[in-house]
Amino acid sequence: MTQVLLRNVEDLEALDRAHVFHPSTHLRGHAHGETPCRIVEGGEGVHIVDREGKRYLDAFAGLYCVNVGYGRREIADAVYRQMQELAYYHAYVGHSSEPLIRLSERIVSKAPEGMCRVYYGLSGSDANETQIKLVWYYNNILGRPQKKKIISRERGYHGSGVMTGSLTGLPVFHNAFDLPREPIRHTVCPHYWKHARPGESEEEYARRCAEALDMLIQDEGPDTVAAFIGEPAMGTGGLIPPPAGYWAEIQAVLAKYDILLIADEVVTGFGRMGAWFGSQHYDIQPDLMTVAKGLTSAYLPLSGVIVNEKIWKVLEQGSLDVGPIGHGWTYSAHPTCAAAALANLDIVEREDLPGNVREVGPYFLRELRDAVGEHPMVGEVRGDGMIAAVEFVEDKATKRPFDPAKKVGPTVAAACLERGLIARGMPHGDILGFAPPLVLTRDEADEVVRITKDAVEAVAKTLA
Repeated sequence: MTQVLLRNVEDLEALDRAHVFHPSTHLRGHAHGETPCRIVEGGEGVHIVDREGKRYLDAFAGLYCVNVGYGRREIADAVYRQMQELAYYHAYVGHSSEPLIRLSERIVSKAPEGMCRVYYGLSGSDANETQIKLVWYYNNILGRPQKKKIISRERGYHGSGVMTGSLTGLPVFHNAFDLPREPIRHTVCPHYWKHARPGESEEEYARRCAEALDMLIQDEGPDTVAAFIGEPAMGTGGLIPPPAGYWAEIQAVLAKYDILLIADEVVTGFGRMGAWFGSQHYDIQPDLMTVAKGLTSAYLPLSGVIVNEKIWKVLEQGSLDVGPIGHGWTYSAHPTCAAAALANLDIVEREDLPGNVREVGPYFLRELRDAVGEHPMVGEVRGDGMIAAVEFVEDKATKRPFDPAKKVGPTVAAACLERGLIARGMPHGDILGFAPPLVLTRDEADEVVRITKDAVEAVAKTLA
């Protein structure tokens, strides 16, 4: 009993540093107390509260995922009811459950025209691993064993697995992991502000990006390239909306060479761009779609691969040719996660959160530009829907970046945190990212802008 009592009063932070292996963390710094350990205890709406009682406005929705905000009792109630009835059963060899069936019908009804079936996992990473396997399987069934290469983009983010980490075009996620692996290729990042030539319009730049993709396909051999994967608007690579005309140009190239299009909607799905899916917002007609995050607003883990009729017909043929498909996860189509997703989508639909994004998102971006866009160390303020980013530069005229050793982006993020605002220092350059819950109000957007402006000005003084 004495040992139990002692353990109950042990400091949680010390226990964390001693026993928890954190993702995307400076491991030695955390283990030895050199970096912060913030223990979160509660949340409501767009705010979270830590163990010390400090309240923060979470302008990154966890990791782009708590779309409906924190503290939604109706999701918890739906999970409780489902766990009382059937907490779990697998979906192998045709087993199903009512929440799974109703969720699948609902997703397909909201998806772009032609999408027809949903395969489930638990994370965007495992969903994109599934995408890779399906693309390879598809071409094997069609008798095209050489058509296996998948093209991603520099600065694209698609997951943390071996193959999905290879799809990711960010060196920080490759370092010391022996990534990327074959047969992944990368084409240019469509960042207009950073890469456009003087006087080049967005449409002209988009055409040049498509020409670069076309040249890469020709160099590799069109008969060897199976698919292209892209986020409708780029997330972790810097929150970069596509330039005008980009997706029309890219899709024309893919159609020319019979290359499948995978839309990675992990961030952009379920309202974040002001439509149910980013593909609808940007007029993309994908063959396959990846969803996660906003599917349950992260109340429980769930992801999905959505396939269109063309893909499905070949998958059916595969069952005739080689037997039942040899792919599955233990927790595929978990009924409790599906119940959480249904309750979450009820909120998205009932409160018209895509409509709120269309109203508050442009307001937030406009106010952010007005507040910091002309600041000497701000190169660009960009965004679309309910994503936004501020990119910092040492020289505004030439777009020359700061020395990475100065850690300007992380320093501004830390200054925001000190003032009660969570914004994310992005991993590629000095970029402050925002992806707030879709329930954000104008007043809350004003608070985000006010704190960001204060933080930028405070850091600028230290640099001066």
